[in-house]
Amino acid sequence: MPFGGLIDSIVAIPEKVTATRRNHAVEHAAVAVLLERSGFTRSIAGHSNSGGFNIFGNLSSEELQSAVDEGLARMQQGEGALAISPFCGTNLAVTGILAAIFTTLLTNKREGRMQQFPNIVVGGILAAILAQPIGRLAQQYLTTSPDVDSLTIKAIKPAGWGPFKSHRVETSQ
Repeated sequence: MPFGGLIDSIVAIPEKVTATRRNHAVEHAAVAVLLERSGFTRSIAGHSNSGGFNIFGNLSSEELQSAVDEGLARMQQGEGALAISPFCGTNLAVTGILAAIFTTLLTNKREGRMQQFPNIVVGGILAAILAQPIGRLAQQYLTTSPDVDSLTIKAIKPAGWGPFKSHRVETSQ
């Protein structure tokens, strides 16, 4: 049993949290497929909740449908690693938390701001170095779940206006 499964078996995780973690994983898989197909030629972002996820970016509904279908199928065939993304907001949150912790630990109130600046820089650098591996672990055990075997796509609906295009991907667990 993976560590994340162990946590789930010990702690009663609300179904909405579990559903959000699964949707977050499929969101990552869809974005990974889109980036595999077109490279880093566009900006894509997403946001998940228990009912599905939103994808923000200049995409056609057909292009997104194809990427979501492929990403979900690949995860259901065992490519659970698609659930983890180096571009996830979880990594940004981990970076901010670590930067706050390190700069707090490395500064003291007796010195002036300028004397503490090198310590603040070191704290920021340590946070940036450690954020990627810790962010991946946070995704793996807290914010995503590759257990998507029972997940289905109900609908993909375009949203947004003008240059601000998005789609809502509705799922069923």
